[in-house]
Amino acid sequence: MAFAPNALHESHALVIEGNPQSRSILVSQLRELGLGKVSQCSRLSDARRKLEAAQYDVIICEQTFEKESGSGQDLLDDLRRNQLLPFYTVFVMVTAEASYAKVAEAAESALDAYLLKPHTGARLAERILQARQRKRELQDIFAAIDAQDFDRAATLCLGRFEARASYWLYAARIGAELLLRTGRIAEAQKLYEAVIEAKALPWAKLGVARTQLSSGHASKAATTLESLLQEDPGYADAYDVMGRAQFELGNFENALATFRMATQLTPGSISRLLKHGMLAYYAGDREEGIALLDKATRLGIDSKMYDPQALVLLAFARLDAGDRKGMARVVDQLQRLRDRSFEPERPYRLLEFVKTIEALLHQQGNRVIDDIRHLVNQIPAPEFDFEMATNLLGLMGRASARGLPIAIAEAEAAVERLGMRFSTSRAMSELLAAAATGQEDYARIAHECHTRVLKITEQAMTLSIKGDPRGTVMRLLQEGEATRNAKLIESAHQVLLRHAARIPDFAELDERVNALRTLYRTTTSITRMGDNTAAGSAPGGMALPTGYKPPKQEGLLDRMRSD
Repeated sequence: MAFAPNALHESHALVIEGNPQSRSILVSQLRELGLGKVSQCSRLSDARRKLEAAQYDVIICEQTFEKESGSGQDLLDDLRRNQLLPFYTVFVMVTAEASYAKVAEAAESALDAYLLKPHTGARLAERILQARQRKRELQDIFAAIDAQDFDRAATLCLGRFEARASYWLYAARIGAELLLRTGRIAEAQKLYEAVIEAKALPWAKLGVARTQLSSGHASKAATTLESLLQEDPGYADAYDVMGRAQFELGNFENALATFRMATQLTPGSISRLLKHGMLAYYAGDREEGIALLDKATRLGIDSKMYDPQALVLLAFARLDAGDRKGMARVVDQLQRLRDRSFEPERPYRLLEFVKTIEALLHQQGNRVIDDIRHLVNQIPAPEFDFEMATNLLGLMGRASARGLPIAIAEAEAAVERLGMRFSTSRAMSELLAAAATGQEDYARIAHECHTRVLKITEQAMTLSIKGDPRGTVMRLLQEGEATRNAKLIESAHQVLLRHAARIPDFAELDERVNALRTLYRTTTSITRMGDNTAAGSAPGGMALPTGYKPPKQEGLLDRMRSD
């Protein structure tokens, strides 16, 4: 993909503005500037569909839409977070809001330009041309990222930062994001701290908190974020990361309040509605969770930002309410998501699962029991993830409550297998327990499994303290192989690296441990919590073009054939 923008006369622009007169003025100004093609729309929902269907070189978007709950900033945040804009696209926000907080928020969201009303055509042209110039100067960095050469991209960013060359702060942010994503957490933290020392910026402070969270220091991250939010209580991304830190610490009530604040700040953000709704569903107010997931579905069912797991939770709600029409609607929505998905495996899997929930609603007991047994047999498989675990627990709990003949011993053995694999932290065991709707025995087993995993880890570490680090690695490795528990596997990896010089068969054990880490993806987040793209940026992060997929060109093959 070429990152150099097209010539102006070959460029395609999109104007998103609710006011017809303002929209007409912007369109005229762009045409006077020489833009080859200018499209327009008046609503954010229409803009999302256009941006998911076509590529644009320039986007001019109004900040405030009087008749909509969302804003232009919400749209940009979701597009950046979900990899729906390539780096060569220039995004210009137009607003009458001149407060420092709004300007700072825009600057920190990787926005290309911020234009205050009233503005002239010359000022708009200046903003667009400046942004295009920056993209040209940083093209080598973007090209390295696109080629998956992250080490080279990070080196280029660091060089520009150290030399204080043009756009050095922007390059520093990209470089820190690359370092953080590739696991060079300590280097990323040093870079963020250097930016703070050179020029204190909220995104750099948030970056420090993200490195602390990635290093497993959720308490330190929460402390950093508390300070940041005291200085800037309107920084929505900081609430995202704070909520995640509180979640990792098992403080679900605090995390729920934090996510609630984020959705209040950005009521049109699909991602935040999903995160808030899912956490409320599992660990807070289930009624509130369903209302939020319903809203996210109404706003974003046709968007790539939408997470189809929300429909599974809505299907459970329809089952609990005995709502057959609502269940049929959920099935239809998942079928449409599956049919148009770039990667239909997950929507297909979730659709099949929802059909099992529908079968339970229609009292098709034999099918439900067969499906549950099939899922239980898949628990050891690498592709069986935490999402499937919580869904299975919810299904088993409801099936038992409806009197289906599921053997108690068989069911509890399955719950134990789920608990031993996925109880990697207090937060995960609490979510598993919460997913086991109405089944106190299932919840008890989930909690007991977390205690057992902690005990296994402590007993294994005792061997290292006594001078036998290899014994620690072997114990953790054996238990990790038996349970597929990511915490045990990662603990074995950390001890092995720490005591490499004292372990004679290090290379053999390292190969064995890394095979498990790769197979079970132990370094990735165990729960999506409303995030629908693994390649998209984390909350507070900067979107990088590694996962961008150009829209499909419908009919292109047919046109080529006809030519």
